[in-house]
Amino acid sequence: MPVPSPSVPPEQLLRLLPEVVLQTDAAWVITYLNPAWQRLTGHPLNESLGQSLLDFVHPDDKGTLRSGMPVFRLRFANSDYRWVRLQLQSETDSADCVLSRQGMLIEITEVTENVLIEVRQRFLRLLETIDGVVWEAERGVGNTFLSTQVERLFGYTVEEWRSDPNFWRAHVHPDDIAEALVIDEAAYNATHSYAYEMSYRLIAKSGKVIWVRDLCRVVVEEGRPNRMIGLMIDVSEQKQTELELVKSDNRYALATRGSNDGIWDWNLQTDVLHVSERFKEIVGLSDTGNLHDDGWHFLQQLIDTDDLDRVQSAYRDHLAAKRPNFSVDFRARHASRRVMWVNWRGVAQFEQGVAVRMAGSLSDLAERSSSYDSLTNLPGRPLFRDRLEHAIALQKESATKYHPARDQIETTNFAVLLLDLDGFKAINDTLGHHAGDELLEQVARRLESAVRATDLVARMSGDEFNVLLESADETSATARAKQIAVAISAPYQIGANTVTSRASIGVVCNQSAFATTDDYLRAADTAMYHAKSNRLGVYVFRG
Repeated sequence: MPVPSPSVPPEQLLRLLPEVVLQTDAAWVITYLNPAWQRLTGHPLNESLGQSLLDFVHPDDKGTLRSGMPVFRLRFANSDYRWVRLQLQSETDSADCVLSRQGMLIEITEVTENVLIEVRQRFLRLLETIDGVVWEAERGVGNTFLSTQVERLFGYTVEEWRSDPNFWRAHVHPDDIAEALVIDEAAYNATHSYAYEMSYRLIAKSGKVIWVRDLCRVVVEEGRPNRMIGLMIDVSEQKQTELELVKSDNRYALATRGSNDGIWDWNLQTDVLHVSERFKEIVGLSDTGNLHDDGWHFLQQLIDTDDLDRVQSAYRDHLAAKRPNFSVDFRARHASRRVMWVNWRGVAQFEQGVAVRMAGSLSDLAERSSSYDSLTNLPGRPLFRDRLEHAIALQKESATKYHPARDQIETTNFAVLLLDLDGFKAINDTLGHHAGDELLEQVARRLESAVRATDLVARMSGDEFNVLLESADETSATARAKQIAVAISAPYQIGANTVTSRASIGVVCNQSAFATTDDYLRAADTAMYHAKSNRLGVYVFRG
């Protein structure tokens, strides 16, 4: 009976294999090599053990190897790089942290180097199809891999970015760096792998500030610093839209504070409509959001069917530049099912002749009554008197509560301006009343542009306008009145005609001797006539 041969120990089998068998720890440090390593690469076993496998990999291939690419160039003892294939299998713990890696490495001889280069290039081209920067980073090392999209988005080459371990930190916007570093530090000190995201600004090579959204994953591997992989996406456009909506809301909220109107901002390209809380209150939709993806459909639901054609016609005329302003009264369907009259007004923003955005206000006509002038869409005499009466009351209240030992926190100074156009009758008589109306509309827009959002411009009658300047002393009120006079005096284009019209402006500042709105309006009227009769342009009433 033949005697069976003794079993060959596993270690002996590994020594006999012609293929390289290797093992690394979590940090890629080589912990085992069979003799085939020295036969293939020429590197002595005793010198290779304890070194990082990445030290033997071509610099351009380290990132792709760590990202999962099994084909790369390995440095042999004669300093040549040759293409090899490494099939690795990782051992992980219960938290999915890498403990070690084992695999078999073989030299690729059956294909040409050009083919291998093509394989690698194909992998890199795949990364380039992603609309963002794929990256990998390690503490103390910086970015170990960056896709070439980094140059398109930020202007820096991969080499420029990777040359400095602190490059990313140095290019985060100063206002965002503190928060970004807190998140970054937490990731590097994590005890388990997890995903997170953050938004911040980066400074591009051109100096441009770019908002990015960074989708990241922390990779925790025992025995080595944590590394992170991620995808940076340019979200500047989306961020700018968000900021514009916020600014728009604040701006129109100030502009409509006195009239208690609702405000709206409509992106005509995306059909996204933003409405204020007051807008929703007017039509009884307090339980809805502020953003509506189907803006026109949302507005249609508010308009009574009998008025829909008329509203659409006014809207289209404005977009076709047939009307300089958009303003229409219609019956709206309140959420409580009652019908209410509202005024919807606004103005469109055009780019290359195409309307891209509209913004304006919504008013409850039952509340507003006849407070607005139908020609200029400016507040009329009733609303102006209400605001002036309120300013007088605040001034009186502050005077009674003032204490010499305490600093006054808010100023209650205000000024009233009365403006009358010079030569308006001549324009009406020579060019017709339609030209006069057009001139008044243009004057109204210039007045609105020449004051702050907190101030109030009103048309009192004919060619007379009032302005209420809040938080204004005599010096600032006079300066503002002179600015208005300059703005009004610039030529106007009315049809085929170019006309000019100057303004006489009377100014009166808050005085204890004046107790009523009529006192201020009479004083402003006196100052205006003094300015007109003496051709002074601006005159300040001093009693």
